[in-house]
Amino acid sequence: MCTAATHTHRTSKAAAMLLTIANVLNADELSQARSLLADVDWKAGRDSAGKQAADIKNNEQLPHESEAGRAIRSLVLQGLDRNPTFFSATLPKRVYPPRVNRYGGTENSFGNHVDNAIRFAPDARVRVRTDISCTLFLAEPDEYDGGELVIADTGGSRSIKLKAGSAVIYPGTTLHQVTPVTRGYRLACFFWIESMVRSDEQRRLLFNLDNTIIRLRNQLGDNEDTISLTGTYHNLLRQWADT
Repeated sequence: MCTAATHTHRTSKAAAMLLTIANVLNADELSQARSLLADVDWKAGRDSAGKQAADIKNNEQLPHESEAGRAIRSLVLQGLDRNPTFFSATLPKRVYPPRVNRYGGTENSFGNHVDNAIRFAPDARVRVRTDISCTLFLAEPDEYDGGELVIADTGGSRSIKLKAGSAVIYPGTTLHQVTPVTRGYRLACFFWIESMVRSDEQRRLLFNLDNTIIRLRNQLGDNEDTISLTGTYHNLLRQWADT
């Protein structure tokens, strides 16, 4: 079990779980990442996109095997590993290696799209099912105008622009876009998670139950009821998880 999350946004019972997680990277790690990006060779993001995405993908990316790309990937994975909220919400089976992109100037947007269902992890050619998408912001909101991550949902679109070092996770099935950056540069990491629990609804139920148990334990300590609920959590996870 893991700690409670920062907050979730829901507009209806059927709405997909969208969760923001603060301080995935601490100040030192964020400073390291920004220093690594001070002088890098950016490539056109559309070069790594399929035909349909290439028509609407207008950003830049770090080459996957660049020195800065590898170093930032390591920082992000370390941050995720120590973040109990990320684990509780995603129940990760595989994480696609984080990549870094930039929006600004003439390469400043990514139109409406749904992420590919399967990605091949470049290092080992391992297939990753993209159950959950994640964006981790590396630039502060006041460093650029525009650049909101806009996610379509049953209750309407939701616009996300977070403090540097914070992340947002949302189902990979959702239609989303990055609006044009009209000033400055938007820097971020992006990646996908294959969850042990494939269903977004089941993950949401487990996440809510996990947080409820934690609140009860903090208020009352361990007792017969919290132990029973903990058993229910693990029995549901045992039933639904694919490891």
